[in-house]
Amino acid sequence: MKKRLFTPGPTPVPENVMLSMAAPIIHHRNPEFMEILQQVHEDLQYLFRTTQPVVVMTCSGTGGMESAISSLFGPGDKVITINGGKFGERWGELVRTFTGNCIEEKVEWGTAIQPERIAELLGEHPDARGVCLTHSETSTGTASDIKALCAAIREASDALILVDGITAIGAHEFHFDDWGADICITGSQKGLMMPPGLALIAVSERAQDIVNSRHERPQFYLSLKKALKSHAGNDTPFTPAVTLIIGLAEALRMLREEGIENVWSRHARLASACRQGCEALGMRLFSSSPSFAVTPVWLPEGVDWKAFNKILKVGNGITVAAGQDDFAGRIFRISHLGYYDELDMLSVIGALEFTLSDMGVPFEIGSGVAAVQRAFLAD
Repeated sequence: MKKRLFTPGPTPVPENVMLSMAAPIIHHRNPEFMEILQQVHEDLQYLFRTTQPVVVMTCSGTGGMESAISSLFGPGDKVITINGGKFGERWGELVRTFTGNCIEEKVEWGTAIQPERIAELLGEHPDARGVCLTHSETSTGTASDIKALCAAIREASDALILVDGITAIGAHEFHFDDWGADICITGSQKGLMMPPGLALIAVSERAQDIVNSRHERPQFYLSLKKALKSHAGNDTPFTPAVTLIIGLAEALRMLREEGIENVWSRHARLASACRQGCEALGMRLFSSSPSFAVTPVWLPEGVDWKAFNKILKVGNGITVAAGQDDFAGRIFRISHLGYYDELDMLSVIGALEFTLSDMGVPFEIGSGVAAVQRAFLAD
């Protein structure tokens, strides 16, 4: 049985990306690799819509988040974080670790923070040195209006704006320079259609000035200062994941060939069709502000998650993501982030029909697949 991955990281890797990574290894301190890295740097600027450096670090997206916090802030610095899920929560954990002064705003899972509330928080904490946002909260499939949030922060404060774009970059429209972000992070295993192992961090001129002017903090491997210095020479401060970067060069070439606006619109189409297919089967959507990267869905009443997942995975070859924390066993999450197209959405909704039928859940056979088809044909 063919296995199909519908998780929001790792996401499927295109065949030509895998083939590029299967080529003989090369050394990272020679012109051949530096030329590849230079092209990667340029294509990352295209992806993030920036003229500023986007550094490549050999670590997960969380490593990129830690690098940003530990490079920009020190003990006692007040930083506001927005916790609307597992990854907004992670911003808070990092701030508490490195500064000990976190102002955490909790919002209900499945909802997005509003610009007016951000402005209020900055009025209550005018000494905040940073605000940490999550563009697409992976655990809840919820997207925030980053453009509006950045504008509200810039109007109210000089605080640095840090954006977790880990499941947003490549799925949602994003303009690093025009929207005024200072940091944006993504990971290779998300919209970049790569295996895990790389963090990509865009750094504004304002953030660069702070990083380069600070005295050394207790940092080493995850130092943005070191990464930026090496980036200027199309190099890395430590041994990089050479094979992954070679694959990244091919993945970025594919995204650039498709065109970033077309990539954004493809994700919007796939997400909309997936949601319509789920609703046609009688399933309720979880988020009130849905992401284009992943769709969380409530399990039907009385359906056991373990049994449902076993039929979906073993019987149909489909792997989706489970719910987390209080929603474990209550929701599941379908990814449409990265290397997916229209027929993939028909496959996953068709597999859901098989699974629901096997479990005795009442619905009209073919209704989900028909809804997906109608969504695409009407587009």
